[in-house]
Amino acid sequence: MTLQVHDPDIPADRLAYARQIVRSEAAALEQVAERLDESFLQAVDLIYNCSGRIAITGAGKSADVGQKMAGTFNSTGTRAYVLDATRAVHGDLGMVHPNDVVLILSHSGESDEVVRLLAPLKTMAAAVLGLTSNRKSTLAAQADVALVLGPLEEVCPLGLAPSTSTTAMIAVGDALAFVLSRMRSFSHDDFARFHPAGSLGRKLIKVDAVMRQGDEMRLAAETESVRAVFGRARKPGRRTGAVILTDGAGRLTGLFTDSDLARLFEQRRDAALDRPIREVMTVDPLQVPQGTRVAEAVDLMKEHKISELPVTDADGRAVGVLDITDLNLLGLLPREETVTVGRVA
Repeated sequence: MTLQVHDPDIPADRLAYARQIVRSEAAALEQVAERLDESFLQAVDLIYNCSGRIAITGAGKSADVGQKMAGTFNSTGTRAYVLDATRAVHGDLGMVHPNDVVLILSHSGESDEVVRLLAPLKTMAAAVLGLTSNRKSTLAAQADVALVLGPLEEVCPLGLAPSTSTTAMIAVGDALAFVLSRMRSFSHDDFARFHPAGSLGRKLIKVDAVMRQGDEMRLAAETESVRAVFGRARKPGRRTGAVILTDGAGRLTGLFTDSDLARLFEQRRDAALDRPIREVMTVDPLQVPQGTRVAEAVDLMKEHKISELPVTDADGRAVGVLDITDLNLLGLLPREETVTVGRVA
């Protein structure tokens, strides 16, 4: 796609030019997708059967792409590391193990920094893969498997700055990582183990890790009176706003909140205070099983506008409770949603 000339002083032209750049790179990715062939499958098999790690190296912007690729590989089940092309020839080649597969990135396939690594790497690693745009390059010729992107036009106004080529490299790197991930049956739980922090970790952590349990819960038998339940000595620490009610076997049967108690007083139902709490509790409340992801539980709490959510085991016994305030304090809610919601009437 040939980029049209726009007037940089006109905002509408600047926006049109920006869109044209993005569309040009998208069109290039379509071309690269069509060019993937048997060599891609060969590269996947070499990495999949590799008992070591995948070393990724390149020079300049390709090195930056390699850093991103290594992160994607590592987070999706394929162990990888970055081999600095300059440091490699000054001793860092020592980190390459005979069981490793090396992936060399070079748009031209002729970068001095990577070409001089080809000979030693072919004797030190299990296999050398090349990712380049130039089928006739030294890299493509000497690599055990060459992934050739084909001719690509950089969208830089000068046609010089790496842009389309680096985008294509990243896309092929993602394709390698995710095909391998699927071959390994890499699961949500596997992903969660590698992402214990940040927004990804918050989405994948399970309720078992953050729920209140044991003495931190307010548990009572459904046969007790309201007065007995609320007259019991208060436990240390911030209490949750709901009492979890159970039958004789410890199975969850109901929920009674501080708001429910206030409602009894407002309605002057004093006689109910000395009746079994099961008569005024919320029967069969919303609940989630152990092992539920916090993100799913939070969505449920938001949808039904509740502040407490019981957690049950396989037999229906109450083993914990999620409290919206705890989730706020632990940063498990998006910033714009860190509010305490009330129990649905």
